[in-house]
Amino acid sequence: MSDTDSTLRAILCDVLGLSPDRVAAFDASTGLFGDLPELDSMAVAGLLTEIEDRLDVVIEDDEVDGELLESYGNLLAFLDAKVAEKA
Repeated sequence: MSDTDSTLRAILCDVLGLSPDRVAAFDASTGLFGDLPELDSMAVAGLLTEIEDRLDVVIEDDEVDGELLESYGNLLAFLDAKVAEKA
């Protein structure tokens, strides 16, 4: 598990109030927006803000779309790329 992966899992627990066991079971195909009742349109802003703070990245508005939050794998791949850009 990469640092980005473990950080993202911690953020999902903290921001959405999900149990660590539930989040630990997430894989690349686990659905997020539309599949997790806790991740509604109001929670997206808080989630993205916390991701920016903890990973020290900037997520532009035009980068956020339905595909980004479709699955855990999509979000993780996006964040891995963001973290690599700043390195």
